[in-house]
Amino acid sequence: MPATLTEAPGSTETVRLTEAQASRFAGIALGHVEREYPNKLTHGLAGPEDARGPAALHPVFFGSLDWHSCVHGYWMLAHLLRRFPGIPEAAAIRALFDRRLTADAIGGECAYFDQPTARGFERPYGWGWLLKLAAELAAHPGTAWAGTLQPLTLTVADRFRAFLPKATYPIRVGIHFNTAFALRLAADYADDSADETLRHLLQATALRWYGEDQDCPAWGEPGGDDFLSGTLIEAECMRRLLPPEQFVPWFERFLPRLATAQPTTLFRPVTVSDRSDGKIAHLDGLNLSRAWCWRALARSLPADDPRRGLMRRVAALHLEASLDQVAGDYMGEHWLASFAVLALEA
Repeated sequence: MPATLTEAPGSTETVRLTEAQASRFAGIALGHVEREYPNKLTHGLAGPEDARGPAALHPVFFGSLDWHSCVHGYWMLAHLLRRFPGIPEAAAIRALFDRRLTADAIGGECAYFDQPTARGFERPYGWGWLLKLAAELAAHPGTAWAGTLQPLTLTVADRFRAFLPKATYPIRVGIHFNTAFALRLAADYADDSADETLRHLLQATALRWYGEDQDCPAWGEPGGDDFLSGTLIEAECMRRLLPPEQFVPWFERFLPRLATAQPTTLFRPVTVSDRSDGKIAHLDGLNLSRAWCWRALARSLPADDPRRGLMRRVAALHLEASLDQVAGDYMGEHWLASFAVLALEA
């Protein structure tokens, strides 16, 4: 067992998102969700008329360097507003949503998805985040935000329905194309919207893709630009979609050597050598997303399971490694706080 695990904080149970952190994270996101440049477009051109700027292509989600980061920036702001409605940034968040989440602007986002060149746009990462945003907005009664977003929400949900039955194989990489991460986020929307058909599809797909996996070696982790652990996000996906009586036996088979901190690579926070490099900066996200998964997975085990303490300690190590790195360079600043919130709220 890595020696650092015996030296880590005894538990992350007391580590929670604080109001001060929420205010800090909200200030960061408010500084980038409407920042159009720099921008990294994922955009197919059918002709010269399609050569347009980010705000012309995406009337709402044009900021934060790219579409998906802007979407989960909005998710984080909505989540922080619900959890801490008294933060100083609350009025600015409400004003942002009232200003940007309009019927015309959402219509423009839907029109982009309707283009033939956008068939695979943001599949599956941005799709998952859009549905998670929809679920969060629905938790704000007395606002029109979720209703205004609904045409885009339904568009994306339909994309999942069309794509998953013909997706023969999962994608297990540690970046945006990972399919387990998208299923995990979409499950929140399916539950909160009581969309049983979608939830059944998500669960059936997860079982088809991952149900027979066992003794995972975590081979190839971490990759040099990962922000997800293919191993841990698969486990978290299955935890979220399976009932406990199915998940716990699956988890035992999937990571049978967990009690001895194996595979070792999952228990060691990664080193980030250059936070100004957008790909290398992904590794801070890996530390944070691992912390999220370890904390959520630990709570799925029986209260007297000794592995829970180990999982909490390794989560604490990963949080400690990257929690203070959510701002400083824009390559991380435009997205990392969302993953910090996932970890702190697990």
